[in-house]
Amino acid sequence: MTMTYEPLKFPRQWLPADASLETWPEIGPWYQKLEDWPIQSVNDLIAWMKAKDELDAAVSQVSNKRYVAMTLKTDDPAREQAHLAFVRDIEPNLKPIGQTLRNKYLDSPFRPELPKETYILMDRALENRKSLYREANIPKETRVSELTQQYQKIVGAMTVPWKGQERTPAQMAPVLEDTDRATRVEAWLIVAMRRLKERQKFDDLFDDLHRLRVEISREAGFKSFTDYSYKNRERFDYGIPQAQAFQNAVAEFVVPLAREIQKKRRLQLGIEQLRPWDLSVDPQNRPGLRPFTEESKLASGVGEILEQVDPELNSQFQFMRKNDLLDLANRKGKAPGGYQTTFEEDRVPFIFMNAVGMDGDLRTLLHECGHAFHALACRSVEPAAYRESPMEFCEVASMSMELLGAKQLDAFYNQADADRSYRQLLEGIVLILPWIAQVDAFQHSIYAHDEPCRDRRREDWKALTERFGGDVDWSGIEDVRDHSWHRQLHIFLYPFYYIEYGIAQLGALQVWKQFQDAPQKAVDAYKHALSLGGSRTLPDLFAAAGAKFDFSADTIRPLMELIGLELAKIPE
Repeated sequence: MTMTYEPLKFPRQWLPADASLETWPEIGPWYQKLEDWPIQSVNDLIAWMKAKDELDAAVSQVSNKRYVAMTLKTDDPAREQAHLAFVRDIEPNLKPIGQTLRNKYLDSPFRPELPKETYILMDRALENRKSLYREANIPKETRVSELTQQYQKIVGAMTVPWKGQERTPAQMAPVLEDTDRATRVEAWLIVAMRRLKERQKFDDLFDDLHRLRVEISREAGFKSFTDYSYKNRERFDYGIPQAQAFQNAVAEFVVPLAREIQKKRRLQLGIEQLRPWDLSVDPQNRPGLRPFTEESKLASGVGEILEQVDPELNSQFQFMRKNDLLDLANRKGKAPGGYQTTFEEDRVPFIFMNAVGMDGDLRTLLHECGHAFHALACRSVEPAAYRESPMEFCEVASMSMELLGAKQLDAFYNQADADRSYRQLLEGIVLILPWIAQVDAFQHSIYAHDEPCRDRRREDWKALTERFGGDVDWSGIEDVRDHSWHRQLHIFLYPFYYIEYGIAQLGALQVWKQFQDAPQKAVDAYKHALSLGGSRTLPDLFAAAGAKFDFSADTIRPLMELIGLELAKIPE
């Protein structure tokens, strides 16, 4: 019998149900009430905190809905203006009142009466944010938000002509799986040249972002944007030495396996040199996997996968389908990439992606489902601060879901194609880890300098490609290689947010290892860990999921050996 997910409702308790929060004149008075609220006991403090959480969630939902609307249609001026109005008119006002209210809580004489074990992590985060806050940075942060939106607008507007049609770069991805090499070369080059055409805009944009970020870090009292970013990202459980250890371990134990996979690909394709347009085609020259042609088929098929992994998780996914909390298909004007966000007041997730009918789309949807299940698992966690987890563990939620659903592919494939899909997933993990290490190392190299320099960036990226890249021949298209970091949106939008994927991938592989031995036990541990939200430290969250929080060679080496053994079992 199919389970039905019936989510709890969280009606407003303090705010009137009909209170509009679309403009600062509507929002501001409510924050003023919080500022003026008399706190004369610990019970007053708890009531105040609940009211603040309620208002923060309602305002956040306004912001997130405008952001979602903008990313769904980046070429709609009204949506763009609504999003920018929040960025320009509301966010700058939220920051100083946020600091005032943060101080009101931290300075309350009744705070010591709260149970320490409950609030210790929240207090640590709030004290960290207090230490980083500078009113002088607000205009700079607003400008950063505007520039990052411009990056998305440039990418979202990109199209290329192909066979008499205008296509987005994402829609060209299936052509790179074409068994005709000449077709792949043509398709790859037309997209690469289209991106390269914008290199001046991207470099100018990034120069401005670099300068602003250095100014922000200096204003906050840091000697570098790197140090500022580690505190801003609340990396309490690891630092720069651990990131460098991750980079070194990837170079030593993952890159050789990645190059071995690529060497095998080159031999199977029967070519002398592996070129960038040879990386997506099936190495045995079979047609690319095409699991679906319609968005509805993707959703229904992923529902069948989830049902086999855990019926409760599928019931949550069906709730999202029923309530229009998914937008999956690629189209012109839609922002690039994929994400899951949460509408905080309703406490429900929303999934955004750009599906074009490829095998990777299955993984993307499963990945974002992991994030969505995480949001749903901790809807009732109090205080509200713990309904968010550290990013390193958020990505364990998503990447584990890809691996837990790796073999239940009957809705899309026969057994031979399911094996191909499984192989692509495991090989993809091996191939993405060096890219993650490269992007992380690149960001460390960028912000080692206060002044941006595009020539230095280009040389650093080239050197890192030699260290972490595969055995790929870039001759004749070196300029494309040296600017390929432009396509990594995290470098522009979320500085230093990328190693989280590598750390989380190692956690997810450990969850997957347990799932192979004891499926139900592994799923139960996974769901329990998600339900903790951010109420535990990173090491404790990893442990709850049955994993070790470590990303050194001690963890990476045996996991690569495990993947190597698993790949050897999969029929070619």
